[in-house]
Amino acid sequence: MSLEASGENPLSHVIPHPLRQEVLDLGPLTPDGVVTVLSDQIVMMIAAGLLLCLFLPFLVRRRQDASETGSMVPKGFASFIEMICEYFRNQVALPILGKEHGDRFVKYVWSVFFFVLTMNLLGILPIATVVSPWGLHLGGTATGNIWVTATLAVTTLVMMVFNGLRYGGTAYLAHFAPGPIWLAPLMIPLEVIGLFAKVFALAVRLFANMLAGHVLLAVLVSMILAAGTALGTVGGLAVAVPVVAGSIAINFLEIFVAFLQAFIFTYLTVVFIGLSVNVHHEGHEEAAAH
Repeated sequence: MSLEASGENPLSHVIPHPLRQEVLDLGPLTPDGVVTVLSDQIVMMIAAGLLLCLFLPFLVRRRQDASETGSMVPKGFASFIEMICEYFRNQVALPILGKEHGDRFVKYVWSVFFFVLTMNLLGILPIATVVSPWGLHLGGTATGNIWVTATLAVTTLVMMVFNGLRYGGTAYLAHFAPGPIWLAPLMIPLEVIGLFAKVFALAVRLFANMLAGHVLLAVLVSMILAAGTALGTVGGLAVAVPVVAGSIAINFLEIFVAFLQAFIFTYLTVVFIGLSVNVHHEGHEEAAAH
């Protein structure tokens, strides 16, 4: 009997589980003729958004006291949130986007970081184990789904192109054909490919890193199940002790990775947007040099 058939598939928390599907034929996009309207990972995305909307404003408003001075001093978790926001504004957004665009895009930068971080952290919680006795299948890491990370990356692509045209205009279009005009037929396709390559790397980096840790934990759990089947209870326990110790260490590493990947995704988002909105400055500098 397979692990999946016995309900013990260790990868069950990694793969998406549809909760509601509708019949829809979109050709290659729907090979089974159905589209998933709601899944456990979609629920986790909704939960991340709701948690941020409900609790983050409340936590940020916490102040030392009601006095004039105390009302400006954050208290408890608000200090941590303010520290993160201050760091992204002063150390990421302003240096990369410049004073002209830094404060204009910093709210989007904060939103991306906290949304990705919340989804990453929710994926570490054993929600699936807690709700499984009620016949529900919830939990999982939404950022471990390539469609989720690809959607986030496409959102960044829209921000890049829209704001590049908005603030750069013809200068943004001109950067797709740098160099002599006779090189344009070669350079334009390469620049367009490079634009989509940035977005592809953004999506795959987050997806692969968040999926890898959960797959590793699943492999370790499967070692316990396999040892119990092949070696009996004693053998299973002998394998379980080091595996459980290793799994605990990996879970702590997963918390670090959740913060790290949220930061990397946000940082690269700022870099890519900065390359688009600041391109006209480069053109002005080159013109002034000539």
